[in-house]
Amino acid sequence: MSQAVVSLYLVPTPIGNLRDITLRAIDTLQAVDVILAEDTRTSGILLKHLQISKNLQSYHSFNEHKAVEKLVERMKKGETFALISDAGTPAISDPGFLLVRAVLAAGLEVQCLPGATAFVPALVSSGLPNDRFVFEGFLPHKKGRKTRIDALLNETRTLIFYESPHRLLKTLEQLAEAFGADRQAAVARELSKLHEETARGTLVELIDYYQVNPLKGEIVLVVAGCAEQRESRAEKQEKKQAEWKKEKKSRKEID
Repeated sequence: MSQAVVSLYLVPTPIGNLRDITLRAIDTLQAVDVILAEDTRTSGILLKHLQISKNLQSYHSFNEHKAVEKLVERMKKGETFALISDAGTPAISDPGFLLVRAVLAAGLEVQCLPGATAFVPALVSSGLPNDRFVFEGFLPHKKGRKTRIDALLNETRTLIFYESPHRLLKTLEQLAEAFGADRQAAVARELSKLHEETARGTLVELIDYYQVNPLKGEIVLVVAGCAEQRESRAEKQEKKQAEWKKEKKSRKEID
């Protein structure tokens, strides 16, 4: 049985250190007809470093709905594509799902190469249980944020979030209010870069730490799951919120 021709490759790119590109990823980027990039300027720097000169086309969250149909038609005619994001594995909190779904629906082949992704090293180095975990990606900025957090009150698996520097403290405070200030967590930032750091502790300890320490770069937040099973969701939420209010009052008095 002959192997089907792959029309779309999902190619992970380094999350920081450019040496984290795989040999197979380089071979694939050199072989395809077109490289789809979330930001052609960012990807152009990487491709120049790798000495790869290819047709580079923009594919991001603002144009993906319009672009998918045309891209699939081109694939049907024999063109091969590689999809890359600014960093990490495409379609993980980045554009890609819609294209993958459409390509498969058209009966064409998709292949995802293994490689860099931020949440795996963050989880493994957190010191929290990693045999079972839930990847939540980015929380909603405003609408639906509290609803999403409340839905995780009884989640016993380790939780993984992506977060931006200017929203991290707000997120830590909201999680402390919902889960309790003593919930264990870890913040990994600047992974694979010069100033890589993983801060570990309770949610309130991390809040205190980042109130006086600078926040930069991409952030992965890893939070321990709920160890309690017997209390109802409402009882647990009420208890945790009371604990958090007491903790905030105590800290204000100390200040």
